[in-house]
Amino acid sequence: MQNAVPDPSPAIDALASRSAARGLERRRAVYADEVRRLVQASFELIRDRGDLEPRVGEIVRAAGLSNQAFYKHFRSKDELLLTVLTEGVRVLASYLEHRMDAVESAPAKIREWLSGVLEQALHPEAASATRPFAVSRARLAELFPSEVEDCERQLAALLHGAIEAGVASGELAAADPERDAETVYNLAMGWVQRQLARPEAELAPASPDDAAHLIEFAMHGLARGSGPPQGR
Repeated sequence: MQNAVPDPSPAIDALASRSAARGLERRRAVYADEVRRLVQASFELIRDRGDLEPRVGEIVRAAGLSNQAFYKHFRSKDELLLTVLTEGVRVLASYLEHRMDAVESAPAKIREWLSGVLEQALHPEAASATRPFAVSRARLAELFPSEVEDCERQLAALLHGAIEAGVASGELAAADPERDAETVYNLAMGWVQRQLARPEAELAPASPDDAAHLIEFAMHGLARGSGPPQGR
């Protein structure tokens, strides 16, 4: 009769679990680093080339990785470009939120949101980074409709919250947070996309006077029935 194999002790079980967890954590760290490198390389190539068409070979070379590493994380180049867009939106949303947090009134927060968004077409460095995505938005939205919608909702939510606060405080008593946030978002983003799509956009940035006019126009619309626009 063979001797029975003893069950592992609780101490051995715990050691094995910790070892497995450490191995998993190391793999996660490696994977996260590879994704960061691929996203950063893609962003830099897109910014420098001015379009969304870097080849996979160019991306992996710039990232110092291999095609195998690329396809371990992304099924296609478009899927990587969606990740680049998502990261760019996250950074922009954080920037807008920081600007809005620096002022008190709801109208001032809305002005900061508008100014921060319109800057994407006013400053050469921001414009060069934003132009490829602005020009190719329709293609990305066709390929990844729900994901692109989620990105846009993330930015619009900051605007919606500020308008809602303005209604609650009486500063924008007649505003409709849902519809007005969508309208102002479309106005601002549409302007940015049109400005960046101009053939001469790389040589002649958008006009600050036009941006200021858009901001005043939007603020007058939001302040309807509430007195003159505030938050200067």
